[in-house]
Amino acid sequence: MKKRHILAAIGAVVVVAAVGAGAYFTGVWIPNQPSFIEFPVRGIDVSNHQGKIQWNLVPRDSVDFVYIKATEGRDFRDARFTENWRGCAQAGLRHGAYHYFTQKSTGLQQAANFIAVVPKDPEALPPVVDVELWGAPANRPSAREFQHQLSDFIGAVRAFYGREPVIYTTNDFREHFLRDYPIRRLWIASFLTTPQLPEKMEWQFWQFSERGRIRGINDFVDQNVFHGDREVFETFIQREK
Repeated sequence: MKKRHILAAIGAVVVVAAVGAGAYFTGVWIPNQPSFIEFPVRGIDVSNHQGKIQWNLVPRDSVDFVYIKATEGRDFRDARFTENWRGCAQAGLRHGAYHYFTQKSTGLQQAANFIAVVPKDPEALPPVVDVELWGAPANRPSAREFQHQLSDFIGAVRAFYGREPVIYTTNDFREHFLRDYPIRRLWIASFLTTPQLPEKMEWQFWQFSERGRIRGINDFVDQNVFHGDREVFETFIQREK
């Protein structure tokens, strides 16, 4: 009898886990949903992976900003960047561009690629550089060398656009490569918990899900919040204009 109860309990746990996993992978359940009261400013980030987006259908009442992938490395350019940039503008959505940083070329080469693609628009959101773990550990640069190349990228982009770039990263990457780096603007990815950062370190954007569903977009989309209310968001955007 006791054995049957144990097996039944195990079976129930398996069923609950399976249902939860199914809800997560289909985007029905997001385990780390931030409070709308605490974080009212919401946004998404997109790339060619989302396919053709019907920007006129994206709800402006729940999407306050959009970041669009523009470039990667020294010469890769997202195939839908121009289409997405224009679509956001026509739909009246606040938008900006991001660059995916790689170890295969210098920071200055990558900055030149980004600058060649992204318009110098005074109404755009600050530029973003996406830095994440890549490749085998043996092939990764030292933290000092990575920081040197990242600083070159940030310096060149800041000089061209007159805006302080935002660094997008994960806590794991930050701990390994940016522990002592002076991050002025941070976009942190954390899918299971609220951002866990050292004392006195603040974040401006938090990517809380990679499996969001938004009208007008057929595939899953990354979801984000801004750290502050709408007034703080407007101040953040206007600060360096």
